[in-house]
Amino acid sequence: MKLSPSLALTLPLISGGAVAADLSVKFELPQLNVAEYHKPYVAMWIEKADGAVASTLAVLYDVKKKDNAGEKWVKDMRTWWRKAGREAQLPIDGVSGATRAAGTHTMSFGPARTGIDKLPAGDYKLVVEAAREAGGRELVRVPFTLPAKGKVAATANGKEELGAVSLNIQ
Repeated sequence: MKLSPSLALTLPLISGGAVAADLSVKFELPQLNVAEYHKPYVAMWIEKADGAVASTLAVLYDVKKKDNAGEKWVKDMRTWWRKAGREAQLPIDGVSGATRAAGTHTMSFGPARTGIDKLPAGDYKLVVEAAREAGGRELVRVPFTLPAKGKVAATANGKEELGAVSLNIQ
């Protein structure tokens, strides 16, 4: 299955009972003017107010390397690795995917896989972390609240490895 190049999540949100809403996210991987450019590994997750991982949404790395050699560098996404990756058995069905080239990307996640429909009302963050071989590492957090009341839009900007990261809840 090929994923389109901008990130859209369809996640149910809680409002008294379980009510479906769309959460769309876009993230940008800038083209860097460096001698040796490698596509970044990217991890995305929903983080609770206390910093714990509520749900890992995506782990994008070189999944096609011979003998799973791409997994060796996943721990360079240090924040995700320390919070959730150490206990993960890669590849994770429905979560692991290939790295992405520079540009704006979109991915879709079903509510059954994310578990967000089971989260209590409160403050959360969408977290996107990127790490690049022979490059840097960056983390962007975009806060949001469940249940969403009306439309919600939030944006955060990276400085080097990530560009704009935005979410919209409708």
